[in-house]
This record gives sequence, C-alpha cells and structure tokens, in this order.
Amino acid sequence: MRVVQVERFGGPEVLVAADAADPVAGPGQAVVGVSVADVGFVETQIRAGGFGEHFTVIPPYVPGHGVAGQVISVGEGVDTGRLGRRVAGYTGDHGGRGGYAERALVNADELVPVPDGLGLREAAALLHDGVTALRVIEVTGVRPGEWVLVTAAAGGMGILLVQLAHAAGAQVIGAARGKRKLDLVREHGAAVAVDYSEPGWIPRVREATGGAGVDVVFDGAGGGIGRAAFEVTAHGGRFSAHGAPSGGFAVLDPEERRRRGVTVRGIEHLQLAPDEMRQVFARALSEGAAGRMRPVIGQTFPLERAGDAHAAIEARKVVGRTLLVTGNGRDMS
Repeated sequence: MRVVQVERFGGPEVLVAADAADPVAGPGQAVVGVSVADVGFVETQIRAGGFGEHFTVIPPYVPGHGVAGQVISVGEGVDTGRLGRRVAGYTGDHGGRGGYAERALVNADELVPVPDGLGLREAAALLHDGVTALRVIEVTGVRPGEWVLVTAAAGGMGILLVQLAHAAGAQVIGAARGKRKLDLVREHGAAVAVDYSEPGWIPRVREATGGAGVDVVFDGAGGGIGRAAFEVTAHGGRFSAHGAPSGGFAVLDPEERRRRGVTVRGIEHLQLAPDEMRQVFARALSEGAAGRMRPVIGQTFPLERAGDAHAAIEARKVVGRTLLVTGNGRDMS
C-alpha cells in the first residue's frame, strides 16, 4: 500500500510517499480502507519537531490521527459484522503508523459507524473539530442574547462554534483574516465579522457590543490575538482558550482575571476519557447527518500531496478543514 511518512523532523518537504506492507489486524483491531484522512494543524507542528514533551514519535513515522473509510478486515474478538461498514475513528499509536495511508490499523472500539446521509469526508472533518466544538460549548456555555466572539472563526472548528453559538441564540462576532474568510463566517451565522489583521478590530468589537464587551470568547487563535480578545471580554464573562496556531495559548494575567471576574477554561478542561470521546464523536456525526453541524471542507489533497496540505495550513491559506483523499471507496456520500 501507499503511505506518506515523515522522514525526519522539518518542513513540509519531509513528507514523502512510500510503499509499505499492508497492516494486519491483531486481537481487538480492525483494518480500515482509508477514503479520507484528517489533517490537523497540530500534525504540522509535530512534523516540525514541536511538542516533543507530549508526542514521542520518532521519524520515520506515518502521521495522521483520524480516518474515515470502510472496514476491510478484523482481528480476533471483533464482530465480523463490521466488515464493509462505513466508519470513522482515531488511529491511536500503532508503531508510528497513522492515517496518511491507503489502509490504517485501528483499535476496533475506536471506530464509530458513519450514519446514513453523512459523507465520509464530512465524518472525517468532524473527527476532531466536531468533538472539540461540542465540548467547548458544553464547558463554556452560551445563552440566548449573549455576545460571543470566535477567533480563528474560519477554521474547521471555528466555523462549527459560530454555527453552534448562533443556534443557541447568541449574537456572534467572527474574527478571521481576509475577505474570503470573513464572508464565510457571515454565511455560517456571524452577525458581525472583523479582520484581526487590521489594527482597529478590537474597537469594532466594542462598538458592536455597545461598549460592554463580549460575554463569551472562544479563542482558537491564541497568542496576541487571544490576549486582545481577553481585553474585550466583559466583566463576569467566560473565556475558552482552546487553540494555539499562533505558537502558544494566550497568556492572561491571573490578577486581571480575578479583578474582572472572568472565568477561563483551557484545553485541560476539554479532556475526555476514550469512551466519552467516542460518545461525543457519535453525537457530532448525528448532528452532522441531521444538518445541525455543517463542517466546511475548504480543501482536499491527494494522499501523496500531504506536504502541500501541510504547507497550505502553515501559510494560513486554508479555510475550514483540510483533508487527504485516497483512491479507496468511491462512495463519499
């Protein structure tokens, strides 16, 4: 089978296509014929050598933490009724063999059936973004009539947060970069869209809220953008710091947080046990099939162009979710 592996830590060019032996399902495992592999920003950071304290992969390795496709074989102890089913799930750690491959080895209990009416591409796009968005909303909360600011609003998860906050009855301000992304944010329910590459974006947020500031911030950007978003958070507001594509989470002054009564939730508050993760993912797929969560797939790349996908993500040229597609499974519906 064909895979794409990281030959060494470095830039997107270290992602190289290669041939590898087909995986064999052991006890409790399944082999998925991968139609779609999810591509996340964190994978670009790991490939570059970052987050070594959290991820212990050693090159050469096949990246990719989530796939969607069909079950083509199962190991001992796994119901053979799963064969041929459309599924999506997390690849876990199988000796450095992840999802950037035509076939992926997955623990069978990590797989979730893809409901009728939802495409495999959409299922893959909800693997991480759908779960995290639902969890962020659950932990932080949104009430009708509140002002909600979403940073990195045109990203895969940002778009879902805009949708969910709008559906909850909030007035949503989407912050992103460039006209293309701002138009997308408005299309998905933002009442106001602001460009945070322009110096006047914080005054625009204040003006939109009548000077009071926003009740809730969903910060998927981190860094200076997150810090600026904190400045416009209303007294007694809530702030979720769940993204760090700018290089780090927003650094917030604890004394200022206490003085203003702002409740802050970080990535540690979003953690779920594996069984809880599967339950939330199944809910995200159900919401997607019902049309209540509509993932935006901004761009797809053939498997062997994984390096181009990473380069586009790092250059901030993407909107929504980025996926790799293989020749497996022509039925994406």
